[in-house]
Amino acid sequence: MLNVYERENVICLEGTVVKSSGSAGKVFAYLVDGMLIDTGPQSLESDFISYYSNHSFDLVALTHSHEDHSGTASWVQANTNAPIYVHEKGIKICAQPCMYPKYRQATWGVRNEFRAMPLEEVIHSRSQEWQVIYTPGHAEDHVSFLNKDTGQLFSGDLFVSSKTKVIMKSESIPVIMNSIQTLLTYDFGSIYCSHSGYIQNGKEMMKQKLEHLEFLCGEVKRYHKEGFSIREINEKLFPKKYPIVDISEGEWDSMHIVASILSEG
Repeated sequence: MLNVYERENVICLEGTVVKSSGSAGKVFAYLVDGMLIDTGPQSLESDFISYYSNHSFDLVALTHSHEDHSGTASWVQANTNAPIYVHEKGIKICAQPCMYPKYRQATWGVRNEFRAMPLEEVIHSRSQEWQVIYTPGHAEDHVSFLNKDTGQLFSGDLFVSSKTKVIMKSESIPVIMNSIQTLLTYDFGSIYCSHSGYIQNGKEMMKQKLEHLEFLCGEVKRYHKEGFSIREINEKLFPKKYPIVDISEGEWDSMHIVASILSEG
């Protein structure tokens, strides 16, 4: 299902999928000044294609190569003249067919390969300039897009929520924190998150996320210094167990938060 609405001259394409856990998941693509930011997942391809077929855009800028952000890029490439851009570390990933686990395929669909070009430090839409800010941690090829004139920030998966409960094994809390600290040096207001949508007080919410991660870091290191194991620290800080842990066979787990914080040292 696709819900379309506008916030601050940005067309928000809000897709809803049923996750492997049975819960509903949101994923967003955005259209601003002729630039499509992310493309939506292959599992919602018919919904997104219905919109794309009736609206023009000049280029596609991906926040990163994960399948929920790039799932319909192959259709865009086959059916439009819009070039597709991604951070240079994502180019080889985009050129490969679906290589991610079955549970993710069940939720986001099977992404076909496509050709992407490397992002530079700045990207231009029809009449606006966007700063491309490298913000890894969630993914090696993750970037955010900032319009310095309007203060609008497209943050991909860097925010998602103010309190992180689980992360993928490949993610790094210290690197995510560094990326948030980098963003907070810029002047921005609203953020457009790929899973939480439009957030008007974006900078304040990003600060809250950083503060929570700093709190978690302090608690993890304190317990570690007292001799607790990673598993014991995880049980103290994250007593609730989430279905995604079993569904993903451990690819998502709160334990990865603890382990990534301790790996910093």
